Amino acid sequence: MAEGTIKRVTDKGFGFISTPSGTDMFFHMSNVEGTRFEDLREGQKVSYTEGRGPKGPRAENVRVI
Repeated sequence: MAEGTIKRVTDKGFGFISTPSGTDMFFHMSNVEGTRFEDLREGQKVSYTEGRGPKGPRAENVRVI
């Protein structure tokens, strides 16, 4: 699993993770595990697996570490 930091969380059910390579990874609230989407905050460390969505790469299995 890769690790990153929550960069942005929207009120529309999605957000972005800053990755170690410097790119941003999209994630949807349906891919958050172990915590409620509403409890995610910018700056939190998370682990995730990289998957493919209809518009490109996205984070799946997102967990706060």
